[in-house]
Amino acid sequence: MINYVQHCDPYQRAQARFLADYIDKKVMETGNLIWCEEREEKEAGKKGFAEFMKQMESELGDKPFFGDNGFGFLDVALITYTPWFKTFEICGDFSIQQDYPKLSSWVKRCLEIESVSKSLADPDNIYNFYLTIKKKRVI
Repeated sequence: MINYVQHCDPYQRAQARFLADYIDKKVMETGNLIWCEEREEKEAGKKGFAEFMKQMESELGDKPFFGDNGFGFLDVALITYTPWFKTFEICGDFSIQQDYPKLSSWVKRCLEIESVSKSLADPDNIYNFYLTIKKKRVI
């Protein structure tokens, strides 16, 4: 069952919108730095991504999903970026599963939802896309 944000009280809706905006800004901002060739930028990206992931694990807490009543607005906001995680891990030389076990378990739960698993990009395709761009030196 999907928990739509409009069913929350006004404070919860505002909080959810704030966190969705935070997700939109931080994932790709830090991810783009992770795959940089410059060591300083890469390290800044890894540090920023780690802070982001810790914040999201804190927000998730011990709940199965970010929404109080199941898969909801914030779950949708974050799960769409998870296919990029493999590329970030390879380029940044870290392990999301090892470093962020709560979020790794959350991803697995989300992927058990058929509509989610069918709609996300393949992480291998994302990584191959990155390699193609890197060869062309666009990054």
